Amino acid sequence: MIIEIDPRSAVPPYAQIVEQVRALVHAGVLAPGARLPAIRQLANDLGLATGTVARAYRELEAGGVAAARGRHGTTVANPGTVLSGPPVAILPAARRFAETSRGAGANLDEAITALRAAYASGQQA
Repeated sequence: MIIEIDPRSAVPPYAQIVEQVRALVHAGVLAPGARLPAIRQLANDLGLATGTVARAYRELEAGGVAAARGRHGTTVANPGTVLSGPPVAILPAARRFAETSRGAGANLDEAITALRAAYASGQQA
């Protein structure tokens, strides 16, 4: 699982984790039943406090995206409990936009701002 934290972002690190895991689940990259990394492991990998990752996992569980299994770790929830995601038809365009944004050196916040501006200008037309 690839998660990146942008320390310059106004979005708190725990929320960045939540957003990215949700996106991976909704895109089908993380299937139901897939194990998420252990809290300590992910915290070490990202250079964060374990409490930050634990908060993200609690948010994912509260949102129905993940299920805590005690000593067996945290897994992606079953399809019936996962919140609905974006329409499948827009996922390929979203992937292309993400690749283009990364290639242009934009961070996630900048890409989202650009998408919001484009979406707003389309509604006004």
